[in-house]
Amino acid sequence: MTHPGMVLAIEDLTVSFDGFKAIDALNLYIDKGELRVVIGPNGAGKTTLLDLICGKTRASAGRIRFNDLELTKLPEHQIVRAGIGRKFQTPSIYENLNVFENLEVSFPRGRGVFGALAFKCTDDVRQRVHQVAEEIGLVDALQTEAGLLSHGQKQWLEIGMLLMQDPELLMLDEPIAGMSVRERELTADLLRRICQNRSMIVIEHDMDFVKAIAHKVTVMHQGKILAEGSMEKVQADPKVIDVYLGH
Repeated sequence: MTHPGMVLAIEDLTVSFDGFKAIDALNLYIDKGELRVVIGPNGAGKTTLLDLICGKTRASAGRIRFNDLELTKLPEHQIVRAGIGRKFQTPSIYENLNVFENLEVSFPRGRGVFGALAFKCTDDVRQRVHQVAEEIGLVDALQTEAGLLSHGQKQWLEIGMLLMQDPELLMLDEPIAGMSVRERELTADLLRRICQNRSMIVIEHDMDFVKAIAHKVTVMHQGKILAEGSMEKVQADPKVIDVYLGH
């Protein structure tokens, strides 16, 4: 099933917790430059899927290929280094550092606070920080302490911290939870922008937001894929209406 423009190929992926199959022989293919949104009821296995891709959870069976790399046996830090970035539901930013410093410590050479103390902020780092701050709309807030940012800005900062590592695949779990309407619009713009040279998998419940950003939608149910395609196609699918959209 793989083809040259594909960045991620997941085949027969299964994970069981105490005999319960959280992910059940799942196949998923993501193209380069694609923004894929994964939707489905709670307990469908959406977050577990991201856990498997980033190595936080180990597969019981199946394979996950990222470009030419088999991920199922790799430790988390090697998966990050290979070019996969993941944002969890709760932002993990350094509240007492300013925006510039948060981005700076996320640069691969300065990974972690101790790494940051050891390397000088060279021009290439400064340049990258400004470039990313532009992308996430926080260029005017570089000197602002991260703890003082609005909820939406904190989410954007965390996306920026991932962008500092220039991942080829970015995975976001419910990025607009708790955001204002305006922040949601700005986040949709942001995701469309940063997807131009990388692939993304976004888990989301807000259908208007999904419509605004998705190239393709995958609907999960009970650890399997229930439907896949354009938002229009998925929304009209009787199975999807039955298990998810009808509620």
